[in-house]
Amino acid sequence: QVRLVESGGGLVQAGGSLRLACAASGLAFSSYYMYWSRQAPGKEREFVAAISGPGGLNNHADSVKGRFTISRDNAKTTVYLQMNSLKPEDTAVYYCAANLGFSRNPNSYTYWGQGTQVTVSS
Repeated sequence: QVRLVESGGGLVQAGGSLRLACAASGLAFSSYYMYWSRQAPGKEREFVAAISGPGGLNNHADSVKGRFTISRDNAKTTVYLQMNSLKPEDTAVYYCAANLGFSRNPNSYTYWGQGTQVTVSS
């Protein structure tokens, strides 16, 4: 059974930082692209960042480029999202996901975590 468990969300002031983590189990972790997506109230779920299985390739949405960084530790089967210079518009539920291929469309991802809330106050 595949499990993705996010942690690290919380309330932070604008300009602050948070580091999200997603612990994965039940899958061949290093074979999967890992993703972070987010969904704000009243909005569709959107792509945030992706990282390839070996970790050599990553991709970030334009809205977070230069502020957020995705990384992974295959030995710990964990993927991270370092979020710096947070803005109120970053407020959302952040989800970890896994998929064998690369896509910027969250609707195509195979496995999902339960999400963690990030709230950025102004």
